[in-house]
Amino acid sequence: MLRIMRKFLVNALKSSSFCNEHVYFRKTKMRVVSVTQQKCSLRNYSSPPGDVKSLRSVINPHISRIRNIGIMAHIDAGKTTTTERMLYYSGYIRTLGDVDDGDTVTDFMVQERERGITIQSAAVTFDWKDYRINLIDTPGHVDFTVEVERCLRVLDGAVAVFDASAGVEAQTLTVWRQADKHQIPRICFLNKMDKNRASFTYAVESIKQKLKTKPLLLQLPIGEAKTFRGLVDVVTKEQIIWKPTSDLDDGKNFEQKLLLEADDPNLFQEVQDARSTLIEQVADLDDEFAELVLGEYSENFDLIPADKLRSAIRRVTLAQKAVPVLCGSALKNKGVQPLLDAVTMYLPAPNERSYEFLQWYKDDLCALAFKVLHDKCRGPLVFVRVYSGSLKPQSAVYNINKSCTERMSRLLLPFADQQIEIPSLMPGNIALTVGLKQSATGDTIVSSKASAVAAARRAGRDAGGEKRSTSDVESLLLAGVEIPDPVFFCTIEPPSMAKQQDLDNALSCLQREDPSLKVKLDPDTGQTILCGMGELHIEIIHDRIKREYGIETYLGPLQIAYRETILNAAQATDILDKTVGDKRHFVTAELEVRPRLGERATTKPFIEYAASVIEVLPKELQEAIENGITNSCIQGPLLGFPVQDIDVTVQSLTVHPDTSHTMISACVSRCMQKALKKAGIQILEPLMNLEITVSEDHLSAALADLAQRRGSIQEIQSRQDNRVVVAAVPLAEMMGYSTVLRSLTSGSATFTLELASYQALNSQEQSALLQRRMGLV
Repeated sequence: MLRIMRKFLVNALKSSSFCNEHVYFRKTKMRVVSVTQQKCSLRNYSSPPGDVKSLRSVINPHISRIRNIGIMAHIDAGKTTTTERMLYYSGYIRTLGDVDDGDTVTDFMVQERERGITIQSAAVTFDWKDYRINLIDTPGHVDFTVEVERCLRVLDGAVAVFDASAGVEAQTLTVWRQADKHQIPRICFLNKMDKNRASFTYAVESIKQKLKTKPLLLQLPIGEAKTFRGLVDVVTKEQIIWKPTSDLDDGKNFEQKLLLEADDPNLFQEVQDARSTLIEQVADLDDEFAELVLGEYSENFDLIPADKLRSAIRRVTLAQKAVPVLCGSALKNKGVQPLLDAVTMYLPAPNERSYEFLQWYKDDLCALAFKVLHDKCRGPLVFVRVYSGSLKPQSAVYNINKSCTERMSRLLLPFADQQIEIPSLMPGNIALTVGLKQSATGDTIVSSKASAVAAARRAGRDAGGEKRSTSDVESLLLAGVEIPDPVFFCTIEPPSMAKQQDLDNALSCLQREDPSLKVKLDPDTGQTILCGMGELHIEIIHDRIKREYGIETYLGPLQIAYRETILNAAQATDILDKTVGDKRHFVTAELEVRPRLGERATTKPFIEYAASVIEVLPKELQEAIENGITNSCIQGPLLGFPVQDIDVTVQSLTVHPDTSHTMISACVSRCMQKALKKAGIQILEPLMNLEITVSEDHLSAALADLAQRRGSIQEIQSRQDNRVVVAAVPLAEMMGYSTVLRSLTSGSATFTLELASYQALNSQEQSALLQRRMGLV
């Protein structure tokens, strides 16, 4: 049977256009067959050959016809399903995958297919009506929010997907704020219009109220929930009805015609009103369009051409004054083609986004590495976005962050877990590079060190001719990715010491892939500490170490990343007098520490010097002093957690001429520890924003449980037939909460957690924590 199967696959390899995509692997025929056989089982490619485009056919148009977009949303809003439909309608996959079946293109990790969620962002490239679209499907779970952050950093536009029955949810707010930070134009797609309790009006109102933005309704649904069968384009007043021609309703067949009053008088009037409102909204936001409306077409809005209205909507969207709103149902294959049209019409091309640093590089290469993957055969694969210049294989590039030159061997075009080799990468595009051993997330890559220095010189001139060091100006050119601090940690141990080196290598690779994962060594016990963004994050890392690296590791109990701060101001003095060899090292330091009030929490101490010290202190000693202070704040004196929100004043410093900088740092660090102990230490615990969506029947049980967890309920909102409880709860009380909530609500409730701030523990909780940490209870 297997021999017959192999024979069939070899024949398919010769004839199928899909299989032709695998030729670039350059393996033996047997190897290609095995790859194809694996794909057939996962994606049903063993069906007769169809008209599926090869990755080699992806067009390489002018920069104005490129769109770099991300799909972002709350978990389970339909991001991956929407992406799958885009690939299907653009002709790059033969069959429609399903998240529940675990056979979508962009969810290719085993953990993603098992859980039905997106964990890693996945990049795909395809074309649609002579436009090239580089799309990144991002995770919706809060534990993987850094994936969204680093992808939005390199994208020009985004599609925000909403569940039409829920509207704006907790993680929607988070990703929206991230897009605001990077000033990314967006369009909204109200998905799941076929779902029970779906409400177009409710979803639009929640966008208006919660996201504080102006929605521009470009489409109206025809029917809702079970009656949803199509939509009306408000701009052209055309109705689009999906009509399945067979049992296979893949959404490719639809009827598009002008909506007439005779078809549906109520819907016709609704569309007329919506178009008039849209024109008024756009005229208020765009002066050029307002002149057109008030002049030529003031008598009759119906005469305004669709292309003029679209141009104005595009200008308003790019200026981020409003967001176009579209609707559909990705799972039921409705509304995705108009969404693709909207991406090409309303989202910006790379050359329409203004980046200050481009003027400094001119036509030289400037690219940003924003993600790293590890391939067992090819080593690290680095995702790069090219802003100016071009990249070619077998060329040397300079990494400004690492101050090193690296050689890039190959360039690959990504299609989720498949890649195809390309000869060059032009500005505005995204691709994978092979051979960059040092580059990591957030690194800026240029053609050479001379190019970086020249750009820095131009930047210095643009800054008003101020005399700046090259390194200062280079730091202006780098725009990396902000990585949040982890909130959970646990110990991780290999099955035997023989596997310790393998575990260290695995953790090193995973850290390079995932910047939000932190690994450190406990100085007291010598154990490896794994720090992550949540329970699911650490669980996924543990699973990946087992599956990808073949190491059966043991995890200790999850613990909370507390912080420490001081209660009072205090002063301390320390003297270090040590002779090493024939040199005497002598330092006297006096420091004052004070609590910082009313500012954003930070673990970096604010350091200042008394007037008597700053007058005589050489510049080279400042770095040694600041190293000593900063290092002592990494581990607080009470439980060894980072110390935050303190001001430090160096009151006096006496140094013997032969004293080394290391000895100065050691003395200052010891003095700092003394001052912190005198000031009185307060433990701070992470406080989480919790949002629970629960039915009315189970609301009281959920609230009673929160009261036992030291939860503070802020508000209870209504969302259709459900209630949304917004509360603040200490993270220490949320261990295993998902299991408890499921049992309380018969599996009907969902919740999201997000770090809000750090709050002080009361004296009773603090003493209980100290006893637990010391093993007394």
